[in-house]
Amino acid sequence: MSYSSPPPPFEGFHFELLAEDPPTKARRGRLHTPHGPIETPVFMPVGTLGSVKAVGPDDLERLGAQVVLGNTYHLMLRPGEGLVERLGGLHRFMAFGGALLTDSGGFQVYSLAQRRKISEEGVHFASHLDGRPIFLSPEDSMRIQQALGADIAMAFDECPPVGADMAYLEDSLARTTRWLHRCRAAWTQRDRQALFGIVQGGLSEVLRKRHSEEVCSIDLPGYALGGFSVGEEKEAMHAGVAYATPLLPRAKPRYLMGVGAPEDLVAGVCAGVDMFDCVLPTRCARTGLLFTSEGKLNIRNARYQEDERPLDALCGCYVCRTFSRAYLRHLFQSREVLALRLNSLHNLHFLLQLMAQMRKAIEEGRMEAFVKAFISRPSTPA
Repeated sequence: MSYSSPPPPFEGFHFELLAEDPPTKARRGRLHTPHGPIETPVFMPVGTLGSVKAVGPDDLERLGAQVVLGNTYHLMLRPGEGLVERLGGLHRFMAFGGALLTDSGGFQVYSLAQRRKISEEGVHFASHLDGRPIFLSPEDSMRIQQALGADIAMAFDECPPVGADMAYLEDSLARTTRWLHRCRAAWTQRDRQALFGIVQGGLSEVLRKRHSEEVCSIDLPGYALGGFSVGEEKEAMHAGVAYATPLLPRAKPRYLMGVGAPEDLVAGVCAGVDMFDCVLPTRCARTGLLFTSEGKLNIRNARYQEDERPLDALCGCYVCRTFSRAYLRHLFQSREVLALRLNSLHNLHFLLQLMAQMRKAIEEGRMEAFVKAFISRPSTPA
C-alpha cells in the first residue's frame, strides 16, 4: 500500500510514509533532513565520539550509511562541544556528509548508574574519565546537541533498569515527561534540527501506553522507544516492541533505540519501526564475531585456519570479495589492527544490506516471504 504524505510539519525536516506492508506492518519511508534524505527502515552505525570505531567516513559512504549516531555525554567530555562548534560542527569535524543523530546522554543515566545521582533538575555524574563532577540537565543536553549541530537531537530521559519496581517506573516516567517539556522549550533550532521524544515504560504494557500518550501529546518531528535490549529476554523484547510501536504516531518516524542484532532488526521492521542504532556490529567485529547469511561466524575458530572461502559467499562487500576466512583468522589471531577494520566493514555492510533488502521487499509487497526465508536460514555457517 502506497500513498502521498501530508505537507511537512517542521521546516527542514519531514517524514514521508511511502508504502506499508499490511501482513507484517512493515513500513517504507523517507526522512528529509538538512543533510539529505534518509531511506527507511534504516540502521544507524554508532560513532559515539564522532567516529565509528575502526571505520572512516569514506568507508561509511561506500557502505551506504545514511545517518550516524554520536553521543552528547561523551562528546561534551572529549573534545567538548565548544571546540566542535568552533570547528564547524560535528559534520565538518568528523568529515561526514550524511545525516547525524545525537543521543542526549540519557542512556548514560542507565549505563553509568554507579556514577550518577538523579534529581528533578538533572543528573550529577562522576566522569568515567577522571572522576570529576559533571551535571547534565535537559537544557544542557539541548544546548550541547545544538552546538554539535546534529540533524536529529534526542530528548533527555532516564532509561530505567530491567526489573525496576512499579513505583520506581512511575516516578521515572513522570520525570522523563517533565524533562521532555523542558527539552522542547529549550529547542530553538527547529529549522535545522529535529527533536525526538522518547517513550519508556519497561515491559509494562500499561506504562508503555500511558507514557506514549504523554510523550506523543507533544508535537515533535519524531518519536523513539527506549528501554529495550537492556537485559530482558529476546522474546519479551520482541513482544514489547510489537505492542509499543503502533502506539507511536503513524505519520512520524519511529525509532527503536539500541537494537541491532539481525533478527531484532527484522522483528522491529515487522512491528513498524523505521530507525535503529546499535554498537553491536562493530563491537562483535572487534571480538571476531561476524554476521553471515548462514548465521554468526566466530573467526577465532581453529576450523578456519586453512579455509580459503570468503566469509559469506552471498555477500558482495569488499572483505568477502577480497579475503579468505584463513587470512581474516590470521589477522585476528595476530592482533593486527587491520582485522578490526575488515571485520567492522563486513558487519556494517551486512546490516546495511539487510535494511536495503527489507526496503525493497516492502516496496514490492513481499516482506512476508522475506521474513519466512530469513527465519529458515541456517543458524551456523558451514
